[in-house]
Amino acid sequence: ALHIYFSFVVVIPNKNEGVRLTHRAAFLTGRYPIRSGEGVYIISAASGSLPKEEVTFAKVAKRQGYETALIGKWHRGLNCERNDDYCHHPGAHGFDHFYGITLTNLRDCQPGRGSIFTNVQAHTPFKVMCSVQYMSRRYTVLVEPFKMVGRWWRWWAPWRPSMVRSLPTSPTSAAFVMRNREVDKHILYTGVSIVVIQLFSSIYTVCVYYFDRNSALPFLLFFSFIQVHTDMFASPAFQGTSQHGIYGNAIQEVDWSVGQLMQTLDRLNLRENTLVYLTSDQLAHLEEITVRGEGNPPTGRGRIQVPGLLHWTGMLPAGKDIDEPTSNMDIFPTVVKLVGGTALGDRVIDGHDLIPLLQGKVERSKHEFLFHYCNAYLNVVRWHAPDRGYSKWKVFFFTPDFYPENGTACMHTHACFCTASYVTYHDPPLLFDLSYTEPAFHSVVEEIRVAVAVHKESITPVQDQLAPGHLLWKPCLQPCLTWIYFTCVCVTSLGDP
Repeated sequence: ALHIYFSFVVVIPNKNEGVRLTHRAAFLTGRYPIRSGEGVYIISAASGSLPKEEVTFAKVAKRQGYETALIGKWHRGLNCERNDDYCHHPGAHGFDHFYGITLTNLRDCQPGRGSIFTNVQAHTPFKVMCSVQYMSRRYTVLVEPFKMVGRWWRWWAPWRPSMVRSLPTSPTSAAFVMRNREVDKHILYTGVSIVVIQLFSSIYTVCVYYFDRNSALPFLLFFSFIQVHTDMFASPAFQGTSQHGIYGNAIQEVDWSVGQLMQTLDRLNLRENTLVYLTSDQLAHLEEITVRGEGNPPTGRGRIQVPGLLHWTGMLPAGKDIDEPTSNMDIFPTVVKLVGGTALGDRVIDGHDLIPLLQGKVERSKHEFLFHYCNAYLNVVRWHAPDRGYSKWKVFFFTPDFYPENGTACMHTHACFCTASYVTYHDPPLLFDLSYTEPAFHSVVEEIRVAVAVHKESITPVQDQLAPGHLLWKPCLQPCLTWIYFTCVCVTSLGDP
């Protein structure tokens, strides 16, 4: 049985044991997020996320008889209309088993570490959403403030009773752990360091158990680390082991755990029929500095290029570097091919099967152009010109307004926003030659503009999952984190019509 093991990490194990991809650019569906209108959320009671119409590699593998599991961080939404409909839960997208957190590891989940909402809430388009979430964390009753926003009040009126009832359930309503569809009340993310460490240990233990239980079956495991992210933490055995502070300690713990999981594959004799893929979803959030001064180190290539390493004993060469543009979107068609699935003819798939490139059967990646979006705005296009040798070009249509001015981060807003008031547009666009081989500016820009026009023609309008109605905190969608039943009941009949 073929096994497939994915892990999102920020470190690379021994490259001499597999293929290292030195160029990386979406993951579950093999499609640009713009095609599904999807984005990232920082509250658990938002209604938007990955639409049910999208097909993930887990859905395809499950149809082909694979056991599928997601352990760790999901961050793709949870509910749509009620706090128990689980329309965006991993189980709705093909994963038989889930253990982990539905959001990312926010430092709000530990008291004394500050809040990510302190700066973000003052800036559009998140100021309404973040102020609601921030006030809810402080047990503020939100009924009276909403009387001042006119028709918004009528829209929120049916929620008022449920809002008041749901606020006291947890000081950090986004910080909880789920086991399949149940909140794990043994490991509530309540802000005590030992609880967070226990969560990490539990996730690692669940991974080992999953390998043991399914070693004779075809399985697909997606292990998404909650490290390294703020709030940063490390288990006692790794505290003080790095010269780079808590960040380095966390990196070393992740590195150790990857090694332990690879040793588990060895113990179970699974190396020869297990494809292992290690990568990261993004590079560092430079603006995320805790009240203790803990932060992420600077990284290059606009936080887009991330490490990637693949290992499959006997099937992939060892110690090989591939300097061709690839994308996390390539995992979807690769998995579909490996599990014996069929191509999806009803939608555009932007990724390409990686196996021929990894095995050396072809020398060039099929990605001539890669399109990088900032939410719904096309920000950067990368061109790997087939008729210009090894030329690699990157064009920027706009750049963030960094602060400080000569920096590479947006420290004043805590994140680099994409809307016009926070960026500078360039006409002509900024063009960078990543290989330093030729000076043909105008011809390169024209080729990229043609590619952009063709790409935009392939985009079908869909519902915007980042619209305010999807982003706002909705009490009725908040999972119940208490044994006091009446605090979790959504009552809508008491509101004004």
